[in-house]
Order: sequence, then structure tokens, then C-alpha cells
Amino acid sequence: MWDYSEKVKEHFFHPRNVGEIENPDAVGEVGSLACGDALKLMLKLDKSERITDVKFKTFGCGSAIASASALTEMIQGKTLDEAGRITDNDIAEYLEGLPEQKMHCSVMGREALEAAIANYRGVKIDKPVDEGTIVCKCFGVTDNKIAHEVREHKLTTIEEVTNYCKAGGGCRSCHPQIQAIIDEVWAKEKEKVMIEKTKKPAKKLTNIQKIKLIQDTIERDIRPALQSDGGDIELLDIDGDRVMVSFRGSCVECPSSTVTLKSTVEAKLREFVSDTLVVEEVAS
Repeated sequence: MWDYSEKVKEHFFHPRNVGEIENPDAVGEVGSLACGDALKLMLKLDKSERITDVKFKTFGCGSAIASASALTEMIQGKTLDEAGRITDNDIAEYLEGLPEQKMHCSVMGREALEAAIANYRGVKIDKPVDEGTIVCKCFGVTDNKIAHEVREHKLTTIEEVTNYCKAGGGCRSCHPQIQAIIDEVWAKEKEKVMIEKTKKPAKKLTNIQKIKLIQDTIERDIRPALQSDGGDIELLDIDGDRVMVSFRGSCVECPSSTVTLKSTVEAKLREFVSDTLVVEEVAS
């Protein structure tokens, strides 16, 4: 028998903000009835992107209802940026804990909020669950979704994976594949750590060395490209990590000069000199 906190019970028996908003500014829908859990989150916002009203409708267990109810209380009155920083662990903590087997309910709440924010801003979010090969056919969970949850929550067992995304909670035929994904994720993480440990610390440049490298990079990798389009660049000064330059020729009135400054000039100097350099265009 799962041990539910009093706060979970309160939000299950007396859920807040259940219903629909007429003409909502943002809608986030996640899950599916076929998989046993579904959540629709609706938001109303003011001109400063502050949430003035929130409603939800869900199909799922008591933990799913409690998690959605808690989420609506947590985000009410917050801006979208503030609300977007809420994690599934925050939802569980707000409810004074969820049974490990029900952590996927808080994950669903976070994903619905992310979907609502993306809907309002008109952007497409690349969710791990949207791509990849279906591993758990019982709940429609992909390999990318499983790997995402393993990394994000530092999961090490099949049981933990089931708790966070339901994969493996049905017929169990996918357990060997889930274990293989867990092993692969942590093997890659271990490899990253080993690579970082073997990296030699970057050699600190003297001021003279830095100036020489900046001048050489401009002459070799930046100026020829600008001159081929009738433009040019002049190095005016260097102050610590600040590199001050001035464009010449066709670059002066080019509408893309700001982009060129960052994507070409600063990018090349960071690549060949130091990744801490900041390039500024100044009048001369």
C-alpha cells in the first residue's frame, strides 16, 4: 500500500482550479487516455505574461489529480519565466512527497506546463518523447524519453525508470532494453568524466601573446572574408578580454554588421585565442 501525505490527500479529495478557461491564452496537453494518464492545462495571462488564471482537466490516478492541482497553485500569479523554472521535484516537494511509484505524475505536470508555455510563445519544443523508437509498447515510451529521465533524475534501476515514465510497468518484456539504455547512458557519462579529467588546463596567455594571437587571427581568418565583400575591419584596442574593433568599407552600412560582429569576428577570436573574449564595435 502506498503511503500518501496529508497534502496529497487534500489535493486529491479537494482539487483546486478544476475546469476550463474560455478562450485561454495558453494550452498544454500531455499524455493519452490509452496510456492511462492525460492532462490538459489552460492559462490566462496579462500583458506582462503573468498568470492571472489557471485551470486543469485530468484523467488519471489520485496522484495525477493532486499533482495537477498543486501545480496550479504553484504557478498562479507567477510570470511564465518564473513558472517555467518549476520542476517535477518541486511539485513533489510541494505535496510533501509522492510515492516513488507515482513520480511520473509530477513529471506529467511539468511537461504540461512546458507545453503550455511553448503554445503561448508559438515555439515547438523538442521533447525526447516525441522522437525515437518505442521501447515500452504498453505505455508508448521511446528510448529517447527513457534516456532523458535516466539522465535528469540519475536513475539506475528499471524500477526507478518505471516510477518516472511508466516504461516497463506493463508486460515487462521491454526490461532488457530499458536496462541496456540505463547502462549506455551511464557509460557515456563516465566517458565524459574521463575525458574532462584528461584535458590539460588551458595555458594562460600573457598580454603580448594575446594581442599577437588576436592580430594574427584577424589577418588570417577574418579580414580576407570581409574584404571579399568590399568590407574591412580595424583593431582599435584591447582591454583585458574586451576587443574593440571598427568596421570599414561596405561593412559600415551593412544591416548584418551586428550579426557579423558576433558570428564571425567574436566566434573566430574565441576559437583561436580565448573563449572569454568579447568583441565590441566602437566608433573611430
